[in-house]
Amino acid sequence: MSEIIAADQLRLFIERIERLEEEKKGIADDIKDVYNEAKSTGFDVKTMRAIVRLRKMEKHHRDEAEALLETYKAALGLD
Repeated sequence: MSEIIAADQLRLFIERIERLEEEKKGIADDIKDVYNEAKSTGFDVKTMRAIVRLRKMEKHHRDEAEALLETYKAALGLD
């Protein structure tokens, strides 16, 4: 009996994951559409993606990453 219950529970988990994966794909497609729309109006998508990534960071992590980037640029003579 417990094997039947475990199999049913496993099937339900798998079905939930499949539904969520499908939703995730739909959202990813929507995000892609927004980037394409921004690109068609003249915005640089690569820079927009970098800004989105930076906005996800906490300020102290962002400051640390920017300082490290500046250090690396200086070391390579990119200033």
